[in-house]
Amino acid sequence: MKFQPDRIDTLSIQAHGPGWVMVGGQRYDSSIVVSASGRLQAWDCRRHAELTAQHFDQLAADAPEVVLFGSGQRLRFVPPSLLRGLIERGIGVETMDTMAAARTYNILAGEGRRVVAALLIEAADAA
Repeated sequence: MKFQPDRIDTLSIQAHGPGWVMVGGQRYDSSIVVSASGRLQAWDCRRHAELTAQHFDQLAADAPEVVLFGSGQRLRFVPPSLLRGLIERGIGVETMDTMAAARTYNILAGEGRRVVAALLIEAADAA
């Protein structure tokens, strides 16, 4: 019995590597937001240390069930105060390295979940 669709009918992350991801055949070398609702946009943050509550508040626009925060090449958490706006809206937040967040996004989006991936892609000198 087949449980998975033959193809995903939403944006998917097609490939990734250290310092980049590919969505829709386009390679991105800077931070992006990918949403199962179809939104793909630049995420104006070049370094983990620059993250603010506003960076996370803008992720609520698609009313996701969960936000996957890809923290760069390694797992790094942000202060809970930066996530407060999402948590108060009842939106789950999971933090993982960017490559794990990309893989997890594809799985959840493929299941039809309302998911947003905020993928921090830092310049080589920023890590």
